[in-house]
Amino acid sequence: MFSSAGEWVGLFADRKNDKMQNKSNTSGLISDLLPVEIYLQVVRKMLRIGICDDQLEAREALRFQLEKVLREGAEQIVYEFSTGESAVRWLEKHPGEIDLLFLDVEMKGISGMEAAGQIREFDKDICIVFVTGYTDYVFDGYKVNALDYVIKPAGIERLSEILGRVREKIFDKKDENFVFKNPEGTYRIPLENISYFYSNKRKVNVVLKEKEGKEAYSFYGKLDEVEEQLSGAFVRIHQRYLVNPRQVVHIGGDSIAVDGQALPMSRNMKEEATVRLAKAMLGGDKS
Repeated sequence: MFSSAGEWVGLFADRKNDKMQNKSNTSGLISDLLPVEIYLQVVRKMLRIGICDDQLEAREALRFQLEKVLREGAEQIVYEFSTGESAVRWLEKHPGEIDLLFLDVEMKGISGMEAAGQIREFDKDICIVFVTGYTDYVFDGYKVNALDYVIKPAGIERLSEILGRVREKIFDKKDENFVFKNPEGTYRIPLENISYFYSNKRKVNVVLKEKEGKEAYSFYGKLDEVEEQLSGAFVRIHQRYLVNPRQVVHIGGDSIAVDGQALPMSRNMKEEATVRLAKAMLGGDKS
């Protein structure tokens, strides 16, 4: 059951309690001991849903209806937010951890429409469904690329229809996402948003494109395993670097430029990497 205490609650972990008790964030999650490739295959099958509404009764009513139509073991309501502000802050720090967000339009503080606009500034892929008691807001949803809307109280048939559209959209693109877990949570990031991976001791770092300060997310794993999991979609240029060929803007003698960042290219990988990167830059490599 969800608690009304705090700004959000996750079924996978209560992070507030975890910090107080100094425990790892693994309750209900797949074990850290699983190999990366196995973990990725399992997580890709899960549709994760969030609900944002400032009224506890409204959240419970929507959850009650959703649980009637969710596929057991494959779909789950994992987080609840009590304000638009908390949803925006949390989603910005945890990209890809929620696939579908049911967002109430009329809330105290910033409205659901304002929250959706802020979310779209850093996440173009999350499916947003507005929940409202009025039809006046329906057309405003197009401004933030909302998937659909639900009139309160939400009916089972309407929710089933929306979930069907979300399944088609999310899982038709599942091979275009990279999924990983670290102590902060589970992330699902579109491959097109990743500039490159680099290894540092036992960790693999994920660097996103057009990110100020080249902020990287990290997880425990091996770059060899990531390369194998991506099945040739990225190019290995160095023992420590695996790059997105579509983000490469220049190939030099011993380095390449990716999203404004110069990365070294090792001698033993240079020949094959140069050929593959050149094909990608010319539009001949669609892998």
